[in-house]
Amino acid sequence: MPPLRRLTALTAALAGTAVIAGYATLPAPPDVLLAQCPAPLVVGAQTQIAACLGDLTTAGTVASGHTVPADWAGLHPSGARNPSGVPGMQIDGYFPDGSTTNTHHGWNHDSQFVIRLPDNWNGGLVVAGTPGNRRQYANDFIISDWVLARGYAYAATDKGNTGAEFHRDGVAPGDAVAEWNTRVTQLTIAAQTAVAQRYGRPAGNTLMAGISNAGYLVRWQLENAPWLYDGGVDWEGSLWQADGANLLSFLPPALRGYADLAHDPGARNAVLDAGFDAASEPLWEYHNTAYWELTQRMYRQEFDPAYTGSDADYDYAARPAAVHDAMRRVSLTGRIERPLITLHGTLDTLLPIGRDSDVYAVLIRDQGREAAHRYYRIDGGNHVDGLYDRHPNLLRPMLPCFRSAFEALESWTATGQLPPPTATLPRPAGGDLANTCALQG
Repeated sequence: MPPLRRLTALTAALAGTAVIAGYATLPAPPDVLLAQCPAPLVVGAQTQIAACLGDLTTAGTVASGHTVPADWAGLHPSGARNPSGVPGMQIDGYFPDGSTTNTHHGWNHDSQFVIRLPDNWNGGLVVAGTPGNRRQYANDFIISDWVLARGYAYAATDKGNTGAEFHRDGVAPGDAVAEWNTRVTQLTIAAQTAVAQRYGRPAGNTLMAGISNAGYLVRWQLENAPWLYDGGVDWEGSLWQADGANLLSFLPPALRGYADLAHDPGARNAVLDAGFDAASEPLWEYHNTAYWELTQRMYRQEFDPAYTGSDADYDYAARPAAVHDAMRRVSLTGRIERPLITLHGTLDTLLPIGRDSDVYAVLIRDQGREAAHRYYRIDGGNHVDGLYDRHPNLLRPMLPCFRSAFEALESWTATGQLPPPTATLPRPAGGDLANTCALQG
């Protein structure tokens, strides 16, 4: 069946589950013409509200109330330049869900999404999940602004649960993370049908992109639902493995080692052995305070809620088979079925590169899928670019490298032009690091 007919049939089949409920109140400045903004049906949505905006980028949506800056705080360097002036339609809403961790718009309802449809459409669609446990606007500065200016439609989901208590969603261990994958698939189908309705033809290419947990979602979708996508950019995606490296295996020794540093200088080796680069030591204090303990506890509660000991003493390998089975539900295999570009910083101080993307690259190779993968190790890159402003002589922003990778993926999927070979990209001695990155010398 041709793509447009498939999407039309899918819309008809699922339209009975879509209820356009009472609209939440969103700010409506003079350039928002709600009455003159007929929107396509978001298939499966319980609630949706549309606004025609003079600018879909954060330069406009911050003022109009169609983004939440707290969602994307800390993810980009202050010197990053973004495009603006992209008119079009924004659709906010949510799918049926029983959890209520997302309070945006006063909805108190999870599985919220945002879809943006630029007036000047290039024929493509970019879909994203959110990093960490952030909400649906988390990618607005680092992904949405830039792809909208290139003409893409854009869609993002909160993944179905948010915040530090995300693990309370679901019944069985692993349910909350498993829902992330389901919600991305759900949004991709809904966004593809909305695009076909809005523009009169389906998207010619659908690309996925995401950072951290959203990078994991790119990996999972290209392994498990590749028919929905043409390719993806995985920006330091989380690596979940039932029987290999995962954050529940490397964060506890880092926590123990860092706690012992004050009275045992030799404890530094425990942090290094956990996978963290020696050059990242100036970042350890911040990450120990802001990330390591919280991240370990949240995900241990998700996969192993019965554990009652100290998270610093947690031993994933020794935990019961049921814990490994819960992790197996969301594990990655490396069997990607569409082109994938992976980026990871050598100074990532949350997901150390040697325990994450280096391992995933080997999984891909072992599955015989190496030809569909490019992997760029970014010398000096950290997990979040916001720390570049504090450590400009140590770190290198990842954002411009993501943009270069996305351009390479465009050419790869559209014309078959292969990206530069897999490589470690050295940190330039100078220049505008917040806005430039070449994938080859």
